[in-house]
Formats: sequence, C-alpha cells, structure tokens
Amino acid sequence: MLPMDPIYVLVAIVVILFLVNVFRNHKNTNFPPGPMPFPIIGNMNKIDTLKPQNSFIELSEQYGTVFSIYLGTQRLVVLCGYDTIKDALVNHAEEFAGRPVTPMGIKTSDEHGILFSSGESWKVMRRFALSTLRDFGVGRKTIEDKILEECEILVQAFRSYGGKPFNNHTIINTAVANIIVCILLDHRYDYDDPTILKLMSLVNENTRIMESPMVRLYDSYPSLIGWLPGSHRKLVQNFKEMQNFVREKFTRRKKELDVNNQRNLIDAFLAKQQEGKPESTLYYHNKNLGKLVSDLFAAGMETTSITLRWGLLLMMKYPEIQKKVQNEIENIIGSAQPRIEHRKEMPYTDAVIHEIQRFGDIVPASLPHATTKDMTFRGYFLPKGTTIIPLLHSALRDKTYFEKPYDFYPEHFLDSDGKFQKNEAFIPFSLGKRSCAGENLAKMEIFLFFTTLLQNFTFQAPPGAKLDLTPALGFTNPPLPHKICAIPRS
Repeated sequence: MLPMDPIYVLVAIVVILFLVNVFRNHKNTNFPPGPMPFPIIGNMNKIDTLKPQNSFIELSEQYGTVFSIYLGTQRLVVLCGYDTIKDALVNHAEEFAGRPVTPMGIKTSDEHGILFSSGESWKVMRRFALSTLRDFGVGRKTIEDKILEECEILVQAFRSYGGKPFNNHTIINTAVANIIVCILLDHRYDYDDPTILKLMSLVNENTRIMESPMVRLYDSYPSLIGWLPGSHRKLVQNFKEMQNFVREKFTRRKKELDVNNQRNLIDAFLAKQQEGKPESTLYYHNKNLGKLVSDLFAAGMETTSITLRWGLLLMMKYPEIQKKVQNEIENIIGSAQPRIEHRKEMPYTDAVIHEIQRFGDIVPASLPHATTKDMTFRGYFLPKGTTIIPLLHSALRDKTYFEKPYDFYPEHFLDSDGKFQKNEAFIPFSLGKRSCAGENLAKMEIFLFFTTLLQNFTFQAPPGAKLDLTPALGFTNPPLPHKICAIPRS
C-alpha cells in the first residue's frame, strides 16, 4: 500500500466536503438556478475577474434575473435588473437587510460599525450616523459653507498647475475627504499632509483588493489560505492601521470631551457612552466607534471622489457637453459662488451629473446583502443567511429604462422640453434599508465641486493623449490613471 501524501489527503477532504455541501444545497429544487460548480473553485472559471459584472449579466441571460453562483465554496444569489432589485430591497426590505458573515469580514470588522454589521447593532449605528450627520449640518447651509470653502481651496490647487497636465486623483480625494473629516473630527488637512495621504492610500488599496481572487479564496478556505502571502493579508493589515489611527484620535477626544459642546461625530458618540443607559454599554463601545468612523471615512471619500474624477474625464471626452454645462452656469450663476439652491434652475447640469453617476457605475455590485430569515422570493426559496448580490450595474445599464445604456447620454434625464426628469432605475446609492447613509452629503458635494470647477476651468486632455473610458479594477470602478489640463476661464 502506497503512503498517503498529506497534501492529497487534505485536497480529497476539501473536495468531498464541497461536493456534500453542493448536493445538500441542490436537494432543494426551489433554490435559484445556476451553473454546476467545480470542486474547490466553484464557478470562478465562469467569472471574468476583471469585469465580474459582465459575467453576471451573461449568466442572467441564461438563468434569469435571480440566479445562484459559487465563488469557491461561497454560494451567492445574484439579482439582476432594476425591477428585481427594487422588488427585493424595497418590497422585502427587512428580509434582505442583513450582511453575510465571512471569515474576512470577521477579521476586518467583526460585525462592528455600519458597513459590514447586521442586526440590532447595525440598526443603532445607522440611526446614530444619520441623526449625527444631520446634527452637524448635512443637508443644511452649515455643511454647504464648509464644502464651498473646500471648493475654493481646490480651485487654487488646480490653478497652481497653470494649465499644464497633472493627475487629479490625490487632490480630489483629499478635498472630498476633508468634508467627512470635518464632520468626524472637526478638522481639515492640507493636500500634502502625510496623515491624510496615508489614510487615503489605505482606503484606495482596500477597495482595489477587496474583490481579489485571494480574498475570495480566503473566505472559502481560511485555514488553508490564511498562512499564504497575498492581498488577503494586506487587507487585514490595512484595516488594522486604519483602526489604530481612529483609536488614537478618539482617545484624545475623550480626554477633551465637553458633553455640552459636542463639535463632531466622535464627541457625539463619546457623549452617548456616558449616558449610562443599557444601550451605552451594548452598542456605544469603542469597537463600534472605531469601525463606524473608518466606515464613514471610507464611504464618504471614495465614491464621491471617483464620481468627480469621472465627471472631469467625461467633460474632456465630450467638450460639447462641457460647453453646455458652462453656458448654463454662466446664465444661472454667473460669477457668483454656486449654491445648492441653483440646482433646480439648472436642468442640463443636473442631467449631466446624474449621467456621470450612471455611466461611471461607481459600485457595480453593491456591498453584499444577506437574508435575515428563511423566505421565498419570486418563487425561489432562500434560507436565512443566503448571500445576496444586488447588481446595481444591471439597473444602471437596464435597457428597459435607459435608451442608450452603454453610452454617455445626458438626455436619459431630460424630457422633450429640456426639463430635468427622474429615472427610477437610477440607483447608484442602492435602495432600501441598506442604501447609502451619506447620500444627501454626496449629492451636495458632487454638485458644488463639479459646478465650481466647471465655472473656473475648461478641462482638456494633454496634447496627444487618448482618453480611455475603461474603468480600473477593484470593488469600485474608478477611471484609469490619467492626466488633465485645467485651463483657467478667467
């Protein structure tokens, strides 16, 4: 009898366990259909790791708008098309409001904070975040003034290049980050400050590697993959660095706290800790504070800055659209400072901003949801804890709602008289109980930054440069690295 190699034994055990899991799941004939998975890799052979959303669309054409797929041993259910996503996230909001528990999620957040938590802790943190954002001016003139101050600083930074080519990535990231930092810490950073540059680097790297194959494999085989080098270990290290920074900041705030003069979100959270209620101990603890702050920082910076970078790239690509926006700015605002109140008088600019968000497709897959109980959805049985992917990409590209889904076409949001018209399939902030908590802040920032920049500059590609509208890789869809020329208009 030949000696057994431990590696072969381990692989055999993994394959057997995988097949047992697959056949157990497929015994329920009401589970959503999907391709038969292979041992170990599941259906990863069918997924384009560069553009997974395209693979999901192709699979939906074969299996329908509700289908299942395995990434390693992870079983997911994908929802495609606006009607299906709305049905799930609005009509069955509570049932789809969970977050899946994964090995990587436990490593990086342990169900604390707001982005990756579930249950009562998530509900309490979300309520706190929404109310505190309102308290510190979101949706009101106080935060608008802060954004406009940052707009002026950003304009001066752009002017400093004298119309010569530069990469706007870090500058725009920092400008946007300063708005959420103002709410979280009552502070702003210079654009070359090493602290903010490091924090942004951590966030940017994490969004790039969150969906990497090594992270996927770790979630399927943590004991096998955990000791190997790779992006899964870098992700954990980056989260720890972010937490160390936040911990240092709120420790300092705790020493200086005046509950009668709360100046930022951390102060408000620390004041909650001191109320002495059962909720204070259960939910307002330091682990939740650390994750909440880092979650809001990442969410408040990344998607808004990507939207603005897409906006400037698209204005360079379509100079005739840029000119129409500038004409409307001149007619409605003139040389005055843009204000939120101007938006309702600027239908074309409003349509262009909506189309930038739709075309940019910033978060194509949304963060995964999970079912909170056993349920039946569109004839399929979904057990409690099933991981759900609402494919926002499929709504923003839904040909039933958008005439030219793969083109940049502001007329998607204009009626025949040139007035702005809403389109219900426009859901870049998602829907339901898990929709973006910072949606109102993001809308204010995008409008004010975009109109201020277009008021002050005409954006052109560097001589000889070819503008590529292919997105970079990662959990989000940023533009590929490129340079711009900001030509002063006055």
